[in-house]
Amino acid sequence: MYRRAYVLLIGVTVVMGVLALAASISLDRPLVDPEGFLGPSWLRLPLLLFAALLADMLPRYFWEAKGHPVQGWAAMKKRWHTHWNRDRLTLNVLGIVCFYVTYVSYRNLKSFLPFITGDKKYDRELHVLDRAMFMGHEPANVLHAMFGTGVSAHVLSYIYLWFLPLVPIGVAVFLVWSRNIAFGYWFVTSQVLIWTLGTASYYALPTLGPGFRYPWLYADLPESGTSALMESLFYARKGVIHDGVEGAVQSVAGFASLHTGVTLLVALMVQYTVRNQIVKIVFWVNFGLTVIATLYFGWHYVADDIAGIAIALVSFYVGGLASGQKFTKHGLRSYPTSATAEIPTASASPADSSDRE
Repeated sequence: MYRRAYVLLIGVTVVMGVLALAASISLDRPLVDPEGFLGPSWLRLPLLLFAALLADMLPRYFWEAKGHPVQGWAAMKKRWHTHWNRDRLTLNVLGIVCFYVTYVSYRNLKSFLPFITGDKKYDRELHVLDRAMFMGHEPANVLHAMFGTGVSAHVLSYIYLWFLPLVPIGVAVFLVWSRNIAFGYWFVTSQVLIWTLGTASYYALPTLGPGFRYPWLYADLPESGTSALMESLFYARKGVIHDGVEGAVQSVAGFASLHTGVTLLVALMVQYTVRNQIVKIVFWVNFGLTVIATLYFGWHYVADDIAGIAIALVSFYVGGLASGQKFTKHGLRSYPTSATAEIPTASASPADSSDRE
């Protein structure tokens, strides 16, 4: 029996990989594995998974066994056989490989954007739309007046930059600790989908973003990690496009906002799969503040955030269907139809929704 999650994961990954390879050959530009949190993608994801594995096993050695080595090894062995079964190992290998290939393809296709789409940008149109939605005012001026440009700027900067480790950490957590295998597939499938749809949106409506197109609107902001990041992206883009720098990527593209989309996707996954109410609130607050930060610092137009929300909802829902999730009450609740990787299976009852992370 075909497993829909497998088919969608592998299918989308292959499409992204082929597109990136075809663009690389056509433009005669090499594919690059971009640096990021904890180093390049090929290194940081396995490192995070290994760290999560240790975090899963070591407490059983020290706490459950109360310091007795023999009992500690027995506890770890039991955990390995009960949790790290064939389905779990398949999920981790398939999930990390597909996410890695998709993400690296995304970064390269984003870098190739100026060479494929040319100089045509739609910043002016989206800027006019922003002013119309803010009754003739600049969104930047409104938000700077509302939140100030002091401590709030640094707080929002940390919130915005938290996105960088959030993605690989989220992948590792859901692959390792999802009590129901279906939730792990749901998360990683949705992630693969949103990065793919985000890539398509860059090509559908190329923009730089207000911070790059209208930098004077953000001149009153203090120096922060976010301003340093924006400056580094500006020079990286200049190096790739004009200076012929090799081994680097340009990462400037505004529509749609994947900061908005991915943080919403994570909040939705937490809402539907985690029991703890405080954790749910934390991730919803993180999503809300991230949306504000995208506009406050000039990373995105309002339309970018709206599009990011749309592709997050599509990715979340399609990923849920592919991983055997059953939505009820107009999609406001759900329950898995399988406790293993056998997707789909016989229908389950809503009572099974208690099997959460």
